[in-house]
Amino acid sequence: MISILIALIIGAISGWLASIIMNTNGGLIKNIIIGIIGGVVGDLLLGLVGISGSGYIGDIIVSVVGACILIFIANRLFK
Repeated sequence: MISILIALIIGAISGWLASIIMNTNGGLIKNIIIGIIGGVVGDLLLGLVGISGSGYIGDIIVSVVGACILIFIANRLFK
């Protein structure tokens, strides 16, 4: 139960930071979803080049990178 709560918090922080970096706006739920999916994307892509996050800060950094990539792709597809 605690791990789910931590994943939601990391997702919210990551999505919020990615929305600031990419200059987009969205609510809490959107930021959580983008952050969690961004964590998966970031883990896959950075894992391909041999980079991984360690600890909560590392998880947030990887999630922010993935979320930024996700936002970039979504902006290109829907504009």
